[in-house]
Amino acid sequence: MRFKNLLIASAISLLALSATPTLRAADASLSADAVSYRLHLYHLHTGEHLNLVYRIGDQYLDGPIAELNHFLRDHRSGDVKNYDIREFDLLHDLLVKLGRPDSEIDIVCGYRTPASNSYLRKRGPGVALNSQHIEAKAIDIRIPGVPTAEVRDAALSLQRGGVGYYEKSDFVHVDVGRVRSW
Repeated sequence: MRFKNLLIASAISLLALSATPTLRAADASLSADAVSYRLHLYHLHTGEHLNLVYRIGDQYLDGPIAELNHFLRDHRSGDVKNYDIREFDLLHDLLVKLGRPDSEIDIVCGYRTPASNSYLRKRGPGVALNSQHIEAKAIDIRIPGVPTAEVRDAALSLQRGGVGYYEKSDFVHVDVGRVRSW
């Protein structure tokens, strides 16, 4: 049994190390029983893909978190803001709730600078003045193969923040602000 645990711990360490070259030495000693949290994302505006483990057990991995922040940057300006890590857990848990933990999530919109948010507000309705996107606490998503109404319902059931349903634009807004829906 001890040999099996050693093998599992080694596998987790290798998985974590392959996810990011900047993994801290302390991260490699995580328990063999620790659960890995993975996100597989595709950004519709930049064409970039990202597939990484950002958390093992209760430990968030600095390198992958930095990669997620960069990936979710304002695609208009290139500005990066550190995301509220609860947003990453929300995406992970949403996929689990939908029974699709390995699915790729299409990112419609991540972080927005105040200037980008203002630009979008001038172009049409539905963009909040004090959007959670500006605070790096919101992401607009689609999950290929899953109807947006089903994504909305699963997000609402988690009761972890705001959920906006944009049926005509075919995406769902999920944030880690106060619980509310529209």
